[in-house]
Amino acid sequence: MLASVACFAASVLVIRALGTGGDGLVWWTCVVRFVVGLAVVALVFRGRWEPASLWRDRKLIERGVIGGLSVCGFYLTLPLLGAGRATFINNTYVVLGPLMAAIWLREPLRRPLVVGAVISVVGLALLTNAVGRGMEAGIWDLLAVGAALASAWVVITIRQLHAAGVHSATIFSAQCAYGLVVCLPPALLHPAPPGLTEWVLMIVAALAASGGQLCMTYGFARLSVAGGSLIQMLVPVMVAIGAGVFFGEYLKAGELAGAVLVLVGMAVPFLGSWGRRGDSGVA
Repeated sequence: MLASVACFAASVLVIRALGTGGDGLVWWTCVVRFVVGLAVVALVFRGRWEPASLWRDRKLIERGVIGGLSVCGFYLTLPLLGAGRATFINNTYVVLGPLMAAIWLREPLRRPLVVGAVISVVGLALLTNAVGRGMEAGIWDLLAVGAALASAWVVITIRQLHAAGVHSATIFSAQCAYGLVVCLPPALLHPAPPGLTEWVLMIVAALAASGGQLCMTYGFARLSVAGGSLIQMLVPVMVAIGAGVFFGEYLKAGELAGAVLVLVGMAVPFLGSWGRRGDSGVA
């Protein structure tokens, strides 16, 4: 799960290097991400990948369609809401996921994980300046909330598919296949990025995202929804650090306090008497 954090942070930083290119660049970035993901699965997991299951298994279809929509929804809201607000809303799945897992998977809602998740979300709000523009909500905020709910449900589905014995590569390829179906039509309505640099950066970002998605999928085979999702809160912190190193975007005092709160929230389940075996979210 920590490896997935590193990969996802690298992907976001590469996309940051792409800059803002309008809706067309957003959709083409999604297309490249899903095409590269399918290529990685086909080449690396040739003997264990079961592509025929993508069209027969209802849960794989569900994982693919909802997962594809969640990725596209997040990418769409990034330029419309701003990176901070979109990232904050999307990462509320850290709280939504455990609540849904308690209902559908009967996973216990351990107090340390709930407290840690709430602290981390508060920290994320400070880190991303999510409420700097005020709390008024618009249609794009609702889209971001829908993407967060979709992300939470995807984690539930991943756990169910693992329990059914489906390989992680097949689970990941479902997102790529159905995500491509979702984002290719709108991408074709926009001109493709003209420069070689854009294509190279999109491919590099897609390779990093594919590594992150595969590692995360493997991680949820052993970690609970709450435990695994909480670790994913490190992604915005790593992105903030990377933005300072590569783009000179250094944290202000409030943002630094937010990053510290995210780390504290992640540490809470492992501190003191709450750190007993089983409280860390390991299934």
